[in-house]
Amino acid sequence: MKNFNLMSQLWGVNNPRTMENLQNFPSPLTGEGEGGGVHHPNPPTLILPHKGGGDILFHFLTNSKGFSVLFLVFAMLLMVTIGYVFSYLIPTKQKSLRFPIYSNQAFYIAQSGVEFAVRYASDQGWRGATDGTPARLDLDRLNDVGNNQRNLGNGSFTINYNTVTNTLTSTGQITNSSENRVVRVSNFSPFLRLVFVTSPTPPYRNPYWSTGTSRARFYIRNERSTIVILNAFSASWTQTGTVRRIRRVYIGGTEKFRGSYSSGSGAVNFNRPAAGPFTYTLNPGTVYLVEIRWNNNVTNGRNILISFYTAAGDSYTFNLDSAGNGL
Repeated sequence: MKNFNLMSQLWGVNNPRTMENLQNFPSPLTGEGEGGGVHHPNPPTLILPHKGGGDILFHFLTNSKGFSVLFLVFAMLLMVTIGYVFSYLIPTKQKSLRFPIYSNQAFYIAQSGVEFAVRYASDQGWRGATDGTPARLDLDRLNDVGNNQRNLGNGSFTINYNTVTNTLTSTGQITNSSENRVVRVSNFSPFLRLVFVTSPTPPYRNPYWSTGTSRARFYIRNERSTIVILNAFSASWTQTGTVRRIRRVYIGGTEKFRGSYSSGSGAVNFNRPAAGPFTYTLNPGTVYLVEIRWNNNVTNGRNILISFYTAAGDSYTFNLDSAGNGL
C-alpha cells in the first residue's frame, strides 16, 4: 500500500516547481540553503492536487479582486434576466388591464345607443305607425344609414330595430379594439311612453284624413304605468295652395283647443272647455282618438307633425306622415 504523506500533498513537495522554491528559500533556523540565506519575498505556494491548472483557479478564487469580478458577472447576469422577465410581463399586464376598462366603456356606449334611439324616435315622431309605399313601420327608419350609428368618445354605437319582435339592439364598440358590448331592449315601444295604436281591429288604424282633407285622425295609447297630463300642443306641416290653419283640437272626444293656429307657430296652451280644466289626462293602457281640424281642406298636406306637452316640459311628437308622401 502506498504511504500517504499529508505534508507532501499540502505543500506539493513532489512537485518540481515547489521543490525549486523550497531549495531557494532560506531556512528560518540556520539561514542555509541555496542563495546563501538571502531573503526571498515569495514564500512557498500552497498547491492542492489538481488536473490541468487547478492551482490557477484556486488562486483566482482566493484572490479578492478575482472574486469581486466573478460576483459582478453573476450580478449582471441576474439583473439582465430580471429585466427580460419584467419586459415580458409588463406589456402583458397592461393588456390584461385594458380589457375590463374597454369592456366597461363599450357597455356604457351601448347603453347610450339605447337612450339615443328612444330620444331620436321620439323627436322624429316615430311611434309605431306604418306609412309609405311600400308600407313601412316608422320605427324601422332607425336602421337607416345616418340614423343607426353615432361616434361617442373613443368609441361608437350601432343600433338595430327588429320590427317583428319590437326589439332594439345597441352595440358599443371601442375604436381600434376588439372589445364590444351589446345591450338589448326586448320591448322597445313602452320607452316611447305615448305610441300610435294601429291595430287592424276597427276603429284603430294608421293616421288618416277624415271629411276630405280637413281633419286628421290618429289613435294613441299611454304605454307606461303612470298618468300623463297634457296642457299644450304645437304643429307643423307642408302644403300647396291656400294656407290653412288649425281651428280645433280634440282628444278622446273632448275639445281642448279652439282658435287659429298657423304651421310652426310654437307651443300653445289648451283653452277648452271654457271653464277648464285646460289639461287632459292620459291614463295607463288607455287608447285615445286625437282629431286635428283645419279650417278647410289641406292641399297636398305632408310632413304633418303634432306635438303635445306637459307642464313639466315633456314633449311627445307624432309624425303622421313619416314617409313624407301624405296621409
